[in-house]
Amino acid sequence: MTQQNKKAIMGIKIGMTQIFDKDDKAVPVSIVEAGPCTVLQKKKQETDGYNAIQVGFYNLKEKMVNKPQKGHFKKANVKPLRHIKEFRLDDVDNYEIGQEIKADIFEAGEAIDVTGTSKGKGFAGGVKRHNFARGAMGHGSKYHRRPGSLAAKGPARVFKGRKLPGRLGGERVTVQGLEVVRVYPERNLILVKGSIPGPKKGLVIIRNSVKA
Repeated sequence: MTQQNKKAIMGIKIGMTQIFDKDDKAVPVSIVEAGPCTVLQKKKQETDGYNAIQVGFYNLKEKMVNKPQKGHFKKANVKPLRHIKEFRLDDVDNYEIGQEIKADIFEAGEAIDVTGTSKGKGFAGGVKRHNFARGAMGHGSKYHRRPGSLAAKGPARVFKGRKLPGRLGGERVTVQGLEVVRVYPERNLILVKGSIPGPKKGLVIIRNSVKA
Protein backbone atom coordinates (compact mmCIF):
# COMPACT_ATOMS: atom_id res chain seq x y z
CA MET A 1 0.00 0.00 0.00
CA THR A 2 1.35 3.44 -0.93
CA GLN A 3 1.67 5.83 1.98
CA GLN A 4 -0.34 9.01 1.40
CA ASN A 5 0.51 12.10 3.41
CA LYS A 6 -2.55 14.30 3.06
CA LYS A 7 -2.71 16.50 6.16
CA ALA A 8 -1.04 17.19 9.48
CA ILE A 9 -1.25 19.55 12.44
CA MET A 10 0.67 20.31 15.63
CA GLY A 11 -0.91 20.43 19.05
CA ILE A 12 -0.43 20.37 22.80
CA LYS A 13 -1.50 17.37 24.86
CA ILE A 14 -3.94 18.59 27.50
CA GLY A 15 -4.55 15.31 29.32
CA MET A 16 -7.04 12.44 29.43
CA THR A 17 -10.69 12.05 30.33
CA GLN A 18 -13.63 9.90 29.29
CA ILE A 19 -16.75 10.53 27.25
CA PHE A 20 -19.84 8.45 26.56
CA ASP A 21 -20.75 7.22 23.09
CA LYS A 22 -24.25 6.80 21.65
CA ASP A 23 -24.53 3.41 23.41
CA ASP A 24 -23.66 5.02 26.78
CA LYS A 25 -20.31 3.22 26.92
CA ALA A 26 -17.39 5.06 28.49
CA VAL A 27 -14.61 5.83 26.00
CA PRO A 28 -11.17 6.90 27.30
CA VAL A 29 -9.88 9.84 25.26
CA SER A 30 -6.80 12.05 25.07
CA ILE A 31 -7.45 15.77 24.60
CA VAL A 32 -5.23 17.69 22.18
CA GLU A 33 -5.30 21.44 21.66
CA ALA A 34 -4.58 21.27 17.92
CA GLY A 35 -3.56 24.47 16.17
CA PRO A 36 -4.14 26.93 14.82
CA CYS A 37 -0.91 26.40 12.87
CA THR A 38 0.31 28.99 10.37
CA VAL A 39 1.95 28.13 7.04
CA LEU A 40 5.37 29.81 6.89
CA GLN A 41 6.85 28.30 3.74
CA LYS A 42 5.98 26.03 0.80
CA LYS A 43 8.37 23.60 -0.88
CA LYS A 44 7.56 22.01 -4.22
CA GLN A 45 8.93 19.15 -6.26
CA GLU A 46 10.03 21.45 -9.10
CA THR A 47 12.18 23.74 -6.94
CA ASP A 48 13.13 21.76 -3.82
CA GLY A 49 12.86 18.11 -4.92
CA TYR A 50 9.90 17.30 -2.67
CA ASN A 51 6.52 18.63 -1.59
CA ALA A 52 6.19 20.04 1.92
CA ILE A 53 4.88 22.91 4.00
CA GLN A 54 6.63 24.55 6.93
CA VAL A 55 4.24 25.51 9.71
CA GLY A 56 4.54 27.35 13.01
CA PHE A 57 2.55 26.87 16.19
CA TYR A 58 2.11 28.57 19.57
CA ASN A 59 2.72 32.31 19.89
CA LEU A 60 6.09 33.52 21.13
CA LYS A 61 7.20 36.89 22.50
CA GLU A 62 9.18 38.88 19.95
CA LYS A 63 12.08 39.41 22.38
CA MET A 64 12.65 35.62 22.39
CA VAL A 65 13.36 35.55 18.62
CA ASN A 66 16.75 36.24 17.01
CA LYS A 67 17.24 38.34 13.86
CA PRO A 68 17.27 35.49 11.29
CA GLN A 69 14.04 34.14 12.76
CA LYS A 70 12.47 37.60 12.77
CA GLY A 71 13.26 37.91 9.08
CA HIS A 72 11.71 34.52 8.37
CA PHE A 73 8.49 35.42 10.18
CA LYS A 74 8.41 38.88 8.60
CA LYS A 75 8.70 37.37 5.12
CA ALA A 76 5.62 35.24 5.83
CA ASN A 77 3.91 38.27 7.45
CA VAL A 78 3.13 36.40 10.68
CA LYS A 79 3.89 36.90 14.36
CA PRO A 80 6.72 34.88 16.00
CA LEU A 81 5.84 31.25 16.72
CA ARG A 82 7.51 28.86 19.14
CA HIS A 83 7.33 25.49 17.34
CA ILE A 84 8.30 25.15 13.67
CA LYS A 85 7.91 21.87 11.79
CA GLU A 86 7.95 20.72 8.20
CA PHE A 87 5.28 18.35 6.94
CA ARG A 88 5.81 16.39 3.74
CA LEU A 89 2.52 16.26 1.88
CA ASP A 90 1.52 14.78 -1.46
CA ASP A 91 -0.20 18.00 -2.52
CA VAL A 92 0.69 21.49 -1.30
CA ASP A 93 -1.23 23.50 -3.91
CA ASN A 94 -4.15 23.96 -1.51
CA TYR A 95 -1.98 25.79 1.03
CA GLU A 96 -0.89 29.43 0.97
CA ILE A 97 1.72 31.25 3.06
CA GLY A 98 0.04 32.82 6.07
CA GLN A 99 -2.89 30.39 5.94
CA GLU A 100 -4.06 28.93 9.24
CA ILE A 101 -4.51 25.18 9.68
CA LYS A 102 -7.11 24.40 12.32
CA ALA A 103 -8.51 21.37 14.11
CA ASP A 104 -11.40 21.07 11.67
CA ILE A 105 -9.15 19.45 9.04
CA PHE A 106 -9.93 16.23 10.95
CA GLU A 107 -13.36 14.81 11.67
CA ALA A 108 -14.87 12.19 13.97
CA GLY A 109 -14.23 8.59 12.96
CA GLU A 110 -11.04 9.41 11.06
CA ALA A 111 -7.91 7.26 11.57
CA ILE A 112 -4.76 9.16 12.59
CA ASP A 113 -1.13 8.67 13.60
CA VAL A 114 0.13 10.65 16.61
CA THR A 115 3.82 11.44 17.18
CA GLY A 116 5.27 12.79 20.42
CA THR A 117 8.16 12.48 22.88
CA SER A 118 7.49 9.79 25.47
CA LYS A 119 7.79 10.48 29.19
CA GLY A 120 11.34 10.21 30.51
CA LYS A 121 11.67 7.62 33.27
CA GLY A 122 15.38 7.90 34.05
CA PHE A 123 17.68 4.91 34.57
CA ALA A 124 15.77 1.63 34.69
CA GLY A 125 16.60 -2.04 35.07
CA GLY A 126 15.93 -4.80 32.56
CA VAL A 127 12.64 -5.85 34.16
CA LYS A 128 11.09 -2.39 33.72
CA ARG A 129 12.93 -1.41 30.55
CA HIS A 130 12.62 -4.62 28.51
CA ASN A 131 9.84 -6.49 30.36
CA PHE A 132 12.23 -9.25 31.48
CA ALA A 133 10.87 -11.87 33.88
CA ARG A 134 12.34 -11.65 37.38
CA GLY A 135 13.74 -14.53 39.41
CA ALA A 136 12.17 -16.13 42.44
CA MET A 137 11.65 -13.69 45.33
CA GLY A 138 12.44 -16.16 48.11
CA HIS A 139 15.38 -15.44 50.42
CA GLY A 140 17.38 -18.36 49.10
CA SER A 141 17.12 -17.34 45.47
CA LYS A 142 19.86 -14.66 45.49
CA TYR A 143 18.65 -13.73 42.00
CA HIS A 144 15.73 -11.32 41.80
CA ARG A 145 16.00 -8.53 39.22
CA ARG A 146 19.60 -8.69 38.01
CA PRO A 147 20.49 -8.82 34.28
CA GLY A 148 22.06 -12.28 34.42
CA SER A 149 24.84 -13.68 32.25
CA LEU A 150 25.93 -11.71 29.17
CA ALA A 151 27.00 -14.94 27.39
CA ALA A 152 30.13 -13.36 25.91
CA LYS A 153 33.02 -15.38 27.38
CA GLY A 154 34.76 -15.86 24.03
CA PRO A 155 35.08 -12.30 22.75
CA ALA A 156 35.24 -10.94 26.33
CA ARG A 157 33.07 -7.97 25.45
CA VAL A 158 29.42 -6.96 25.46
CA PHE A 159 27.79 -7.33 22.05
CA LYS A 160 26.28 -4.17 20.58
CA GLY A 161 22.49 -4.01 20.97
CA ARG A 162 22.40 -6.20 24.07
CA LYS A 163 19.31 -5.51 26.19
CA LEU A 164 20.66 -4.16 29.47
CA PRO A 165 19.67 -1.62 32.13
CA GLY A 166 19.82 1.99 30.95
CA ARG A 167 17.94 5.17 30.15
CA LEU A 168 14.22 4.66 29.59
CA GLY A 169 11.78 6.98 27.86
CA GLY A 170 12.29 10.45 26.42
CA GLU A 171 12.20 9.11 22.85
CA ARG A 172 10.26 10.03 19.73
CA VAL A 173 7.27 7.68 19.55
CA THR A 174 4.54 7.31 16.94
CA VAL A 175 1.27 5.53 17.76
CA GLN A 176 -0.54 4.47 14.60
CA GLY A 177 -4.16 3.79 13.81
CA LEU A 178 -5.82 5.86 16.54
CA GLU A 179 -9.34 7.17 16.10
CA VAL A 180 -10.66 10.71 16.28
CA VAL A 181 -13.75 10.60 18.52
CA ARG A 182 -14.82 14.25 18.51
CA VAL A 183 -13.62 17.60 17.18
CA TYR A 184 -14.45 21.00 18.70
CA PRO A 185 -13.25 23.54 16.06
CA GLU A 186 -14.34 26.58 18.07
CA ARG A 187 -12.02 25.51 20.92
CA ASN A 188 -9.29 23.93 18.73
CA LEU A 189 -9.74 20.59 20.47
CA ILE A 190 -9.41 17.06 19.09
CA LEU A 191 -10.44 14.08 21.22
CA VAL A 192 -8.49 10.92 20.38
CA LYS A 193 -9.56 7.46 21.53
CA GLY A 194 -6.93 5.95 23.83
CA SER A 195 -3.57 7.26 25.03
CA ILE A 196 -0.97 9.20 23.06
CA PRO A 197 2.75 9.61 23.80
CA GLY A 198 4.14 12.35 26.01
CA PRO A 199 3.33 14.22 29.21
CA LYS A 200 0.74 16.95 29.70
CA LYS A 201 1.64 20.13 27.78
CA GLY A 202 3.86 18.04 25.51
CA LEU A 203 4.03 18.80 21.79
CA VAL A 204 2.39 16.22 19.51
CA ILE A 205 1.94 15.93 15.75
CA ILE A 206 -1.27 14.50 14.31
CA ARG A 207 -1.26 13.10 10.77
CA ASN A 208 -3.70 11.11 8.71
CA SER A 209 -3.02 7.40 9.23
CA VAL A 210 -0.77 5.93 6.55
CA LYS A 211 -2.17 2.45 7.21
CA ALA A 212 -5.85 3.28 7.06
